[in-house]
Amino acid sequence: MASDTKPAPASKALFWIGWVLTVLPVPLMVMSAVMKFVKPAEVVEGFTHRGWPESLALALGILELTCTVLYVIPRTAVLGAILFTGYMGGAIATHVRIGEPFYMQALLGVVVWVGLYLRDARIQALLPLRR
Repeated sequence: MASDTKPAPASKALFWIGWVLTVLPVPLMVMSAVMKFVKPAEVVEGFTHRGWPESLALALGILELTCTVLYVIPRTAVLGAILFTGYMGGAIATHVRIGEPFYMQALLGVVVWVGLYLRDARIQALLPLRR
C-alpha cells in the first residue's frame, strides 16, 4: 500500500542550500541552450571542432532547455535531473573523445544531483546517507 506522506527534509538549512545549488547552474544551462539557438561564430566553431554538425545545434538547444525547465519544476525535477545527466554524459563523452577537459560538465552534473538531493526528501529517503 502506497503512503501519501512525504518524508521530512533533513533540515531547513539543507533544503535552502539545495535550492541554491539547484538555481546556481540554471543560468549556465539556459545560456548554453540560447547560444545554440543564436549560433554565433564561436558556437559554430565549437561544433566543428568537436566533430558535430552545426545542424544539430537547434535540437541540442531545445533538449538542453527542456532538461533545465523540467529540473527547476519541483514535480518534474527528478525527470529533469535524469535527462540532464544523460545530456551531460554525451557532452563528457564528446570532450573525452577529442582529448579536452570535461571537469566542468562533470561538476555541473554533480551540482544538479546534490541540489536535488538536499531539497527533495524523496531522494534522501531513496538514497539515505549515514550521519
